[in-house]
Amino acid sequence: MTGPDDDTVIAVYQRYGSVWAKLRDEHLVERSWLDRFCDVLPVGGTVLDIGCGSGIPIARELIRRGVNVTGFDGSSTMLALFERNVPATPVHLGDMRELSLGRRFDGLLAWDSLFHLSPSDQRAMFPRFAAHAAPGAALMFTSGNSEGAAIGHLDGVPLYHGSLDPDGYLESLDANGFDVVDHVSKDPSCGSRTVWLARRRG
Repeated sequence: MTGPDDDTVIAVYQRYGSVWAKLRDEHLVERSWLDRFCDVLPVGGTVLDIGCGSGIPIARELIRRGVNVTGFDGSSTMLALFERNVPATPVHLGDMRELSLGRRFDGLLAWDSLFHLSPSDQRAMFPRFAAHAAPGAALMFTSGNSEGAAIGHLDGVPLYHGSLDPDGYLESLDANGFDVVDHVSKDPSCGSRTVWLARRRG
């Protein structure tokens, strides 16, 4: 399998979004990474949360810290949860592969979302990140550790995951004007996630 067929990932979240939200719960295992991310942001900065899901716990925590969050997700089920959990927060429905909001942000977050794209679609996202990143903007995302695909499950339903290898991410970041600030592979303090934090040059 080289990539998700049609829009199967979005379809899974459409049907099982509420299940995902219950499984995800409110525990902020990402806290130390959000600290690092926010350290790069200006006070009261703007953040585009790409694959924002239900808004809990990440968007809610960023808002608590005084960040101006805009959500973006491909599933209307998830957006309905987002609007309920973080009311009065702007949010957009769309496929991240077609992301084009016509504005730049102080931070971009693709936490547990970028890895639902195929390797080729992930490479194509980096110019879109650059187009939405203000000079000096933070970009943080999670990934796999080797190029290829893997199938996870949500409530027993197959769910696609893809990845580049580390060199592929480094090359994509550099080619699109981002410098790596921090990177940890399989961080044991963060549910064994592989995390990248970068900053837009200029």
